[in-house]
Amino acid sequence: MFSRLLGKPKQQQTSAVATLEKLNETLEMLEKKENVLQKKASAEVEKAKTYTKAKNKRAAIQCLKRKKLYEEQMGQLANFQLRIHDQMILLEGAKATTETVDALRDGAAAMKAMQKATNIDDVDKTMGEINEQTENMKQIQEALATPIGASADFDEDELEAELEELEGAELEEELLQPATTAPATAPVPAGRVPARPAPQKRTEEDEELAALQAEMAL
Repeated sequence: MFSRLLGKPKQQQTSAVATLEKLNETLEMLEKKENVLQKKASAEVEKAKTYTKAKNKRAAIQCLKRKKLYEEQMGQLANFQLRIHDQMILLEGAKATTETVDALRDGAAAMKAMQKATNIDDVDKTMGEINEQTENMKQIQEALATPIGASADFDEDELEAELEELEGAELEEELLQPATTAPATAPVPAGRVPARPAPQKRTEEDEELAALQAEMAL
C-alpha cells in the first residue's frame, strides 16, 4: 500500500480530490431525498388526521402505513449518509498522509541536492583559503606597524627612562611651591549685625526714568 502511495503521489492526490467531490455530491443528493420523504411522511400524517375526523378509519390506517414506509426509507438513507461520511473521513486522512509523504520526499530531494552541491572537499579548500588570507593580512599589518627610517633607531627603554625623569621633576616642583590660602574674612562680633552697603545715589537719568514710568502707569 505504502509503496503504491509513494510511487504516484500526484496522481493519487488528484484521484482523492475527485473522489471526495463525488462523495460530497452523493451526500447532498441523499439529504435532498431524505427531505422529500420527510415532507411526504408529514403529509400522510395530516391526511390520517383528516380521515380520522371524517370517521374513515380504513383510509387513516393506510396513510399511517405509507408514513411508516417513508420513515423506513429515511432510515436507509440515514445509514447511507453515515457510510459516506465514514468514507470521506478515511479518504481525507489518506489524502493528508499522501501530502505529508510528498512534502517529506521533496524535502529529502532538496537536502540531497544541497549536499551534492556542497562537497566536503570544497568546504575544506575554502576554509584553507580563508585561513591563508587571514594569516597574510596579519603579516601585512605587522609589517605596516614596524617603525622605519629614523624612528627605527630610537631606544624604547631610553625613552621610557627620560619620561620617568620628567614626571619626577614635575612632582618635585609641585611639592616646592608654597601653599596658597584664601584671604580670611574678619569675624563678626556676637550680637552685631553686619553693616549693609550704603545705597547708591540716584543719578539724574534714574530720576527721569522713574518719572517716565510713573506717567506711563497713569
